[in-house]
Amino acid sequence: MYSFNESREIINNTLSKINLSDNPAELFNPIKYTLSTGGKRLRPALVLMTCELFSGKIDEAIMPALGIEMFHNFTLLHDDIMDKSQIRRNKPTVHKKWNENIAILSGDVMSILSYKYITKCHNDILPLVIDLFNQTAIMVCKGQQYDLNFETLQTVAVDEYLTMIKLKTSALIAASIKLGAILGGANKLDLNHMYNFGENLGMAFQIQDDLLDAYGDLKIFGKNPGTDIIANKKTFLLVKALEIASTEQKVRIYNQLKKKDFDTDKKINEILSVYNELNIKDISEEMIKEYLSKSKSYLEKVSPDDYRKEQLKEIFEILLNRNN
Repeated sequence: MYSFNESREIINNTLSKINLSDNPAELFNPIKYTLSTGGKRLRPALVLMTCELFSGKIDEAIMPALGIEMFHNFTLLHDDIMDKSQIRRNKPTVHKKWNENIAILSGDVMSILSYKYITKCHNDILPLVIDLFNQTAIMVCKGQQYDLNFETLQTVAVDEYLTMIKLKTSALIAASIKLGAILGGANKLDLNHMYNFGENLGMAFQIQDDLLDAYGDLKIFGKNPGTDIIANKKTFLLVKALEIASTEQKVRIYNQLKKKDFDTDKKINEILSVYNELNIKDISEEMIKEYLSKSKSYLEKVSPDDYRKEQLKEIFEILLNRNN
């Protein structure tokens, strides 16, 4: 069985061999740049590992896995523009390095290339693969729109936030896992269990992402800490804090959120001070563990023998230890 790191290496080696030498360079160089900046390769690795779980091999899954990774990176290019992010994976974002128009167009090409690779599978499962991919792509866009809608709202309920991340982040992780299971020949019941396994894993992953943005290390996380706070982004930490904060604590938060001109370090420190008073870090970590527990329960239900699930189980430890 391939480990997560071995699966990542297969994806990285395959990506390095993709021919993207077409002109104009302004269109394709940003794609090469994006794919060369690294990344966790979580989603394509999960495609390979899940396929192997059911079939014992990964050959049929490599190209569709690349399609998933291409689609994920396409969403990041557009997401960075909408969020006005300056750094991704510890390097300048594409719209910062080039410009917004180039980032949009290069992202469009990546979305098309994702279909090129995702469809490289047997004809008998092609309709199922395409249907899964199309539904997931729409869900991701819906999640992104909800995320944008939240920017203009003073208050977002925790349940509303969880619905948003289920669409924006969790859906693609769940689809990656289900795709691998489809490619590996899993039965319908196992496909449902694997999707639920991935969905809960994705929820934990996004809340961990929110946590790391506030408390993470730039060198490890690849983003400047506090970027979500600076941008007034609705994260699990913020919506949970506003749900349980006292009137005085809410005033302190809203005073920072409404400022147009501010010292970034002061804003980050003031918001974090409220988070610390409310034990938001501990609450977030507990929520992550709850989702991981649900995820594990679905993995336990699938039909392959337990020893074949061991490599997939390492994902839980990797997620829990992303910041060290």
